[in-house]
Amino acid sequence: MHDLTGFQRDLLYVIAGTDEPHGLEIKDELEEYYETEIHHGRLYPNLDTLVEKGLVEKGEHDRRTNWYRLTRRGKRELTARAEWERQYVDAVPEAKTA
Repeated sequence: MHDLTGFQRDLLYVIAGTDEPHGLEIKDELEEYYETEIHHGRLYPNLDTLVEKGLVEKGEHDRRTNWYRLTRRGKRELTARAEWERQYVDAVPEAKTA
C-alpha cells in the first residue's frame, strides 16, 4: 500500500464498500466524494494498476462492462492500512462543541 497514490487507495475503499461494482459505479462514488469529474483516462488506468498489483480482481458482467472486487491481498492491505490510520486518528482530541 505504501506505493499507492491516494486516488488508488480511495479506489480500494470504494470497491471494498460495494458488491462487485462496475467502473461507472466507482466513478460516480468518487465524483460525489471529490466533488469534481473523474475522467475515464484517470479511472481505468488506475484500476488496471490495482489489478496488476494483485489488489483487485477484474471480471466481465458483459462484453462492455467489467466488475471489480478486492482480492485477499487487497483486503489484507486495506485492513492493515485502516489499523495504521486508526492509531493516529484515535490520538486526535475530540473537538469541543459550544
